[in-house]
Amino acid sequence: MAPANLPACMHATSQDIETLLAAQCHLGSKNLQVHMEPYLWKTRADGVNVINVGKTWEKIVLAARIIAAVDNPADICVISARPYGQRAVLKFAAHTGAVAIAGRFTPGSFTNYITRSFKEPRLIIVTDPRTDAQAIKEASYVNIPVIGLTDTDSPTEYVDVAIPTNNKGRHAIGAIWWMLAREVLRIRGTIASRDIPWDVMVDLYFYRDPEAEAEEKVEEEKLPSTEEVGAQAIEAGTFAAAGEWETAPAGFAAQSAGWDGQADEWAGATAGAPAGEWGATEAKDSQW
Repeated sequence: MAPANLPACMHATSQDIETLLAAQCHLGSKNLQVHMEPYLWKTRADGVNVINVGKTWEKIVLAARIIAAVDNPADICVISARPYGQRAVLKFAAHTGAVAIAGRFTPGSFTNYITRSFKEPRLIIVTDPRTDAQAIKEASYVNIPVIGLTDTDSPTEYVDVAIPTNNKGRHAIGAIWWMLAREVLRIRGTIASRDIPWDVMVDLYFYRDPEAEAEEKVEEEKLPSTEEVGAQAIEAGTFAAAGEWETAPAGFAAQSAGWDGQADEWAGATAGAPAGEWGATEAKDSQW
């Protein structure tokens, strides 16, 4: 699947291709821009355009070589206005030293030096050329090269290096950013060898729903801790196992047996009382 014009050390492994396919990076949209036709593999019967993952890997390596050529990593700006890519750009910036803009892009950040968020990057990387159109437009004003994750329907105007991939799925976006960060670190020499896998898992770059995480946290807090046993578990309001309650303590058993005997004596005394005495008591009560 890897193109022949890459060195042998930069060819994609079978695991890399499987990662791209498992994250659905090859599934584009039903619309197709004319500039994205070279990256198309075929169109399915349902109209979905399938991207050639070999071309995707080729552009990932090309983009990584461009990023590694920048002397100061802080001169690289990674941008994502889409929520699915915000976590990915933050992790990419943390691992490579780039500057991340996660969320709304402030207009004038590249052109108006009066604004607080003014930056002069040498390279910008965007998650979606359509959503991050303002950043691409300002980069074109000040001659900043642009690398973009482009879907089959994404506009490629002012995008210098287009990485063809699915830029709408949370897993696809995270997988591409993870592979891009890994290739940059490999070229820089931070990762010792290509034979050694990167210790950072790919799911670290995936988008996580805050509401779902909050619900999971609440459910975990409700569950009793395994360390709470005996009196501590009773104070905490947790229940002991069924076997712990089947046998009562020896003192409690003897005391309960004494109560049972005293109750039998009271029952016998009540049963042996003569009926006339009770009738006399009722008569006295009626006189009063």
